[in-house]
Amino acid sequence: MFTYNRAERYVFNLLKALSIQKPNDLTIDNVSKAIDIQVIYWEFSSESAQKGGKCKMFLKIRDNPQEQWQEFTHELCHLFWHVGRQEFLPKLFVDLQERQANYFSYHFCVPTFMLNEIEIPTTNTIMKTFNVEQHFAERRLEMYKNKLLLEGRRNESSLIRI
Repeated sequence: MFTYNRAERYVFNLLKALSIQKPNDLTIDNVSKAIDIQVIYWEFSSESAQKGGKCKMFLKIRDNPQEQWQEFTHELCHLFWHVGRQEFLPKLFVDLQERQANYFSYHFCVPTFMLNEIEIPTTNTIMKTFNVEQHFAERRLEMYKNKLLLEGRRNESSLIRI
């Protein structure tokens, strides 16, 4: 067993609250309905907006379903964790928000608690199981393996007595 980081805990608690427990439940329709976000497909780049307690998300219609899912989860992070309009924020702050949203997206599209259920995860199984693109699956698998290595080192060091 290992320690979840902020993104992993947030995703785990949110998905459990929404009764989303299996990879097949991870869809734009399921999540948007469960959290009452209107999704609109359009020709422009993806973005999200919030006004008067209502949330709207705009996804690029020409993206493939995997890209749309990945963009949807990226925009979810902005809705959940960020406030303000990026065009009015300093560039370094926008860069931070984008890195946070990308990181969140990896953990929402491929939740750690679901990934733990796969005996030997591979790029291919992640792509098929979680409906993500190859480069996304490769990066998420790399993140997961790094976490396992780090946790293994943490557990080994706790056993060392001086």
